Amino acid sequence: MKRLVLATLTTATLGLALTTGANALKPVEFSSLTNNITTENAVQLAGATGQFVTVDQAKATTGTADIVTENGQNYIVFSDAFSTATGPDVQVVLYNADEVPVSIDEADYTVLADLQSFEGGQEYLIPSNIDINDYEAVAIWCREFNVTFGYAPL
Repeated sequence: MKRLVLATLTTATLGLALTTGANALKPVEFSSLTNNITTENAVQLAGATGQFVTVDQAKATTGTADIVTENGQNYIVFSDAFSTATGPDVQVVLYNADEVPVSIDEADYTVLADLQSFEGGQEYLIPSNIDINDYEAVAIWCREFNVTFGYAPL
């Protein structure tokens, strides 16, 4: 699985200060980051990013997903351009391969959360007990009908 390390700084400020006499560098903390992480204003350290691919042609899914680390916690962050079709019981899942079929087997995925919105930027905490390296994609999936709307390989 490929991982990409990115650093994007816009609203947050990161700097280094030189201590007097010791000639050592000390990190200066980030200015207050909001809880609403977006790909435009986050420091992306965990690394992976993927473009959504539509699986069920009736359920077009667009935008990107990134794995972002903040304060030691990992998040999946959907871009502001994220969009998918509406449906019942739609979930965000991590999938163990880089391509996700229309119907998925229970052994191959982990549910992160209910989809917050069918469009726009949003974020999902990846619980610390989940090893992100065990998964290669994030998918938008309808639990009720076992239909994958789309996925982003990470």
